[in-house]
Amino acid sequence: MDITSKKIAFIGLGNMGAPMVDNLLSHQLDVVVFDLVPEAVQRACDKGATAATDARQAVRQADIVISMLPAAAHVKSLYLSDTGIIAQARPDTLFIDSSTIDASTAKLVGEAVEQAGHQFVDAPVSGGTAGAAAGTLTFIMGGHDTAIERARPILACMGKNLFHAGPMGAGQIAKICNNMLLAVLMAGTSEALQLAIANGLDPKVVSDIMLQSSGCNWTLQKYNPCPEVMANVPSSNDYAGGFMVKLMNKDLSLAMDAAGATGSATPMASAAQGLYRLHQLQGNQDKDFSSIFTLFGKL
Repeated sequence: MDITSKKIAFIGLGNMGAPMVDNLLSHQLDVVVFDLVPEAVQRACDKGATAATDARQAVRQADIVISMLPAAAHVKSLYLSDTGIIAQARPDTLFIDSSTIDASTAKLVGEAVEQAGHQFVDAPVSGGTAGAAAGTLTFIMGGHDTAIERARPILACMGKNLFHAGPMGAGQIAKICNNMLLAVLMAGTSEALQLAIANGLDPKVVSDIMLQSSGCNWTLQKYNPCPEVMANVPSSNDYAGGFMVKLMNKDLSLAMDAAGATGSATPMASAAQGLYRLHQLQGNQDKDFSSIFTLFGKL
């Protein structure tokens, strides 16, 4: 599909949505934007986007609609409320929701979109704000083959890896499985590094050892939680930026809900969730999730 002639509506210009729009604009695409924060809309317009007065107006002339919202309640309101956007769309619009929500809500919204004669893809992302800024996000897609193929060219402007996980809702399930594992890995890596420090070892040396040993994992390779071990990561910036603790807790709750619905055993994730909840209750909700490292220094 040639996307250069398509009009794109993008709704939700938060920490992830704003840089995603920047990448669409860098590909010289026609993007109309809406967000409840006027300053966010203005920043996008300063870079070449067109402002809509509300979400419904944004959708009316769009061929492709992308939403990136904080939670399922916002997605339901945007799509399914009495003032929802589905009824405003031109025929055969492609809707892509990149919010991280529960699979049942993704299916509910997707079915409503399809019943109205359009196509829908749930496409949550992995890669964080750095990946959004760099245009290297991973998109994990759920939907019918025809909708997925329509979505690929537009998502490729914002991401490096595009995966079709299965039918509608599958993108959400795959995403929360990934983030559940990430929480476990970050907690385990933090625990190991704090043990090393408590025994007088240099965390940089221990990190280098584990990177070349059986304990190697993504957190050591890309996102070390110990301050000053790795440059340009949140742990070396007082845990500012990145993926907030409260968002990790949201994703862990989604994972636990999915596990409960299928009777799946998730003891490691349950332990990680307890640690992240405790960490958030101690006032760390807006810090990067790698700040769990500091919790192990207090226990």
